Amino acid sequence: MRRRVRRTAVGSALGVVAVLGLQSVAGGAAVGTGNATAHQPSVYSAAGQESAPVKSEVHRLALADKGRGEAVLSRRDTERFALLGVSWTDPAATVEGTIQARARNAETGEWGEWKDLEPYPALLDGRRAGARGSTEPIWVEASDGAEVRISDGAANGTLPAGLRLDLVDPGTTEADGASGTLNAEPAAFAQDVPPTTPGPASSAPQPAIVSRADWGADESLNDEGPIYLPDGKIRAAFVHHTTDAEYDCSESAAVVRAIHVYHVKTNGWRDLGYNFLVDKCGKIFEGRQGGIDQPVMGAHTYGWNSQSTSVAFIGNYTRQTAPDAALVSASRVIAYKLGQYGVNPAGKATLTAGATQTNYFRTSFTAGQDYTFDAVSGHRNGYNTECPGTMLYPQLPTIRGYASGTVAGLAVTSLSGEATKAGSGYQTPGQASVNWTTSTQNGLIHKFEVLVDGQAVGWSWGHIRTSSVTIEGYGAHTVAVRATHTSGKVTTSAPVTVTVPGPKTFKPVTPTRLMDTRSGLGVAKAKVGSGDEVVLQVTGNGVVPSTGVGAVVLNVTATNPTSSSYVSVYPNGTERTSASNLNFTAGRTIPNLVVVPVVDGKVRFYNHAGTVDLIADVTGYYTTGTDGSTHVNIGPKRLMDTRYGTGVPKAAVGPRGQVTLPVAGVEGVPAEGVTAVVLNVTATNPTSSSYVSVYPDGTTRTSASNLNFTAGQTIPNLVVVPVVNGKVNFYNHAGTVDLIADITGYFTSGTEGASHINLGPKRLMDTRYGIGVPKAAVGPRGQVTLPVAGVEGVPAEGVTAVVLNVTATNPTSSSYVSVYPDGTTRTSASNLNFTAGQTIPNLVVVPVVNGKVNFYNHAGTVDLIADITGYFTK
Repeated sequence: MRRRVRRTAVGSALGVVAVLGLQSVAGGAAVGTGNATAHQPSVYSAAGQESAPVKSEVHRLALADKGRGEAVLSRRDTERFALLGVSWTDPAATVEGTIQARARNAETGEWGEWKDLEPYPALLDGRRAGARGSTEPIWVEASDGAEVRISDGAANGTLPAGLRLDLVDPGTTEADGASGTLNAEPAAFAQDVPPTTPGPASSAPQPAIVSRADWGADESLNDEGPIYLPDGKIRAAFVHHTTDAEYDCSESAAVVRAIHVYHVKTNGWRDLGYNFLVDKCGKIFEGRQGGIDQPVMGAHTYGWNSQSTSVAFIGNYTRQTAPDAALVSASRVIAYKLGQYGVNPAGKATLTAGATQTNYFRTSFTAGQDYTFDAVSGHRNGYNTECPGTMLYPQLPTIRGYASGTVAGLAVTSLSGEATKAGSGYQTPGQASVNWTTSTQNGLIHKFEVLVDGQAVGWSWGHIRTSSVTIEGYGAHTVAVRATHTSGKVTTSAPVTVTVPGPKTFKPVTPTRLMDTRSGLGVAKAKVGSGDEVVLQVTGNGVVPSTGVGAVVLNVTATNPTSSSYVSVYPNGTERTSASNLNFTAGRTIPNLVVVPVVDGKVRFYNHAGTVDLIADVTGYYTTGTDGSTHVNIGPKRLMDTRYGTGVPKAAVGPRGQVTLPVAGVEGVPAEGVTAVVLNVTATNPTSSSYVSVYPDGTTRTSASNLNFTAGQTIPNLVVVPVVNGKVNFYNHAGTVDLIADITGYFTSGTEGASHINLGPKRLMDTRYGIGVPKAAVGPRGQVTLPVAGVEGVPAEGVTAVVLNVTATNPTSSSYVSVYPDGTTRTSASNLNFTAGQTIPNLVVVPVVNGKVNFYNHAGTVDLIADITGYFTK
């Protein structure tokens, strides 16, 4: 008898059946490429109408013995089937010569090419009742016709009795999923799941595996129960391939079912012999029953089954390489199984031979003797077969590397969300989105964990590269990312420093009018003349205490001016600088928020030209003690826009009407402990001259106002308003007007914010003269970047925000200016809105990132001026 080198997967061990590779395609399709999209779904795609378990069918057709060592099955119509093989009565009998078959495609009606069927070695599973000799089965997709021819190559030869063609219809199942996908993702890209049975713990996570129930195994075929390794320990994994079938990955469950049915019903074996199967898309299927996390003895590698597990690639990889998705998934299940027993996938294993034989490389083994293998070996290493294929075998080092590797190039790239860049690190009020990168592909990463001060505070799956965390406790913290490879190995990135700001001391008060030159409130009743000043007592008035006040927050309004001019507000007892707080033209009413230091309980108001009435409303003060509120940067974020119904109903605010805006628990503002919010409020589309007052909900509105405007005017102003009941109210005096509110920060009774340091006012930028930035107006969609850290008394480090009075002048068209931290993405929020020729100021509290702030102009050209009045620091 002639011996031939096996070209596909063959094996058994000591009473355990060997699962042989499925050799050929009898249908008309070309050999598959391993590409997951190379073939179209069929009736066996995962979209059936039955429910698991699937009752598959085997149709049997007797072959006609023509004598002279020849037998045939003439071309004929058949019931639907997808897998075929030839079998005979005596399992010890052999067939030399050729066995060929072909099938007719049920959809196209075309006959495929003749394909050789390789016989299994005799008695692979011993003499079992009902066992038959057979060829390896081949997958032919949905077919409805078959033809077979056999020749033993001898003129007067004889063939085994009982020759028949076995046709397997694997059936369909709802369990495969009506969408055409199985109830499990490809394991190369899926989430990991914990073990479902109490098997040995593994150093590597268990990947997602399509269970026997999910691929529709008919467990009534397996009434003998599983067999486990004699000493209960897996020492190695053998890699196989199965068939060169051209299949769509949605058909994978049907392929597995067909193999199962053929092995049991045709060969009379105990069960499907592989422990696991992997399709070309990376889905992993549970093979032989007994428990995914148990040391189940398979029937895969003759002579070595009692000490190993197996993974079979569905497909023939003699002429094509396995796709990376399949390699990754195979490595994951191998890492998990070997990790249960402390075996390094990149290491060696000592196995005791269970049979005397020779492998593909002519290495001889003697039963009972020990031999050294790679812990991840190919079928050909243990048996005389080409399996796992000429092209897959050289990919075994890739599988070993995947199964034993680490996560490479892991690094935190940035913190975003509420975190901002601060020098070489970041600062945040407590919330942050941590972003990272790695050069290792997703399928090889089990999970990521975000570490704060070395402790895990958040995690994500291997395909995620960002996670939101909460950092608790004031001061400096370290943030790092820890990655767990599918091999179980752990890698940790270099840490970055993240600082949570310390306390600040601000006390909001109900907006109260302290000064009005029109009525003589607080100062003499008279306009402020050209070059004149008025001095206002701001402490000891029943609203602001007499002592312990470092600065006051005033909403200052200039009205009834007789000429273009500006007003500067500065501490009494100090020298006035060139900085201004309000800039206006004749007849224009302009408000602006001012944070002015208090030296002796008084502040001064200087008017440059013409005459003007001045109004000052106090909204809060900074105390030199530690019993006030702290400031936290946030945004800028839009909380309200009556034009679009953002935050409040979509409607302009009518005469003597008001809207109430929830601010606590919104857009990152805490639900509790908020004493005041910092809002940039813009009035637009007014139908008449009016004013708007912003005041805390639950309190009585006073005579104080925040915005004053005329019909058709768009005007912004920064507002610091106390928070009562978690809300603030907006009152409009006359006509109708649309209101917009962007939050830039809040004050909290906690100590997580920053403290305010008085500074200036000092001019940091003037594009007209090249102060701070180049001398040039800012063009349309242009911006300038102003260094603020380490400038004019501002510390080089530790500054969370600066308080700037920004003025737009000489604009050539209607436009707006946005002031935002350098190193961040500009939002839709604006700080100044103006028309051509208008000069308008607004106070801005802007976070500091990279020590700089940016000024963006939307349209036309405009000159910009920025005066600093203070900064926040931890």
